[in-house]
Amino acid sequence: MAILADRHGLAPGMVCRFLGIDSKVHRKYLRTFEEGGQTALFARQTKSTRKFDSEALKQAVFRLLHEPPSNHGINRTTWIMPDLSRVLRETGHPTCPEVIRKITKAAGYRWRKARVVLTSSDPNYTEKLDRIRSILSELRPDEAFFSIDEFGPFAVKMQPGRVLSAPGEQRVVPQWQRSRGCLILTAALELSGNQVTHFYSLKKNTAEMIRMMELLVERYRDRGKLYLSWDAASWHISKRLHQCVKEHNAAVLNGGGPTVETVPLPSGAQFLNVIESIFSGMARSIIHNSDYKTVDDAKAAINRYFADRNAQFTQHPRRAGKKIWGKERELADFSEANNCKDPRYR
Repeated sequence: MAILADRHGLAPGMVCRFLGIDSKVHRKYLRTFEEGGQTALFARQTKSTRKFDSEALKQAVFRLLHEPPSNHGINRTTWIMPDLSRVLRETGHPTCPEVIRKITKAAGYRWRKARVVLTSSDPNYTEKLDRIRSILSELRPDEAFFSIDEFGPFAVKMQPGRVLSAPGEQRVVPQWQRSRGCLILTAALELSGNQVTHFYSLKKNTAEMIRMMELLVERYRDRGKLYLSWDAASWHISKRLHQCVKEHNAAVLNGGGPTVETVPLPSGAQFLNVIESIFSGMARSIIHNSDYKTVDDAKAAINRYFADRNAQFTQHPRRAGKKIWGKERELADFSEANNCKDPRYR
């Protein structure tokens, strides 16, 4: 209407009074029409700096989601929007529920997942997290920090997955298949060198954790201290394992070699276990859409994947967290805003 009125010679002041707009807005309409025509005039206007695009705000939202509500005096087991908005405002990140919804939705989160993945119920969550962050911030060159976990068990058979298909082509995976074998992969990621050490296990138990500790001690014999970090599974925190660590450290005082210290993650906090990100990338690259004929074929593919990955970071040294290998979903970075364990690829 402003453009039509101007073309009919009506005075700008009369047009502004009739339409109830400011003179600056009137001039903006005319300028936009002259520069780009009606396409520019009716183009959807978006702000150059939208609040839900702020990386600082995203980090604050995910950091808060990973904490139990009880840390902030809220008598609930899961977060709700009003509480999230209020706590963010109190911590210096004022935002409305709509912006929080856009941030979480863009990241692929849904509220049904928050009860399983996003929130730790560990009452000592903050203390354990602060200890790990303190160790990493002061990690010396003669020390190594390992993120350790198991992948599997998974059956060696034709696996489904996303694949680029031609028009009319549909890949089919039988629902019922005879398994060609079963694998459990036990692995450790050294964060400063981004190197993965792995082997295959028959079971998930304390003996395999002791085996991993001995393997890391042998491989990193030139280091002064090794930190072993894992989740709160029973075989990760058993008395037998702690006794083995204690005996090793006592023997090292006389014979030399690295001492070992365990740094457990908060319970229910798999999203902090950095190696989960590597497992997700490995599964997406060589497990999904696979059809290995034997267990040895599957092992060969996994061995090659980790060998190539280790070689990449040996040639181009980089601490875990800057540039991650292949198709890993999250940065392999110890951050409380990370969600390393991706349920879509496990």
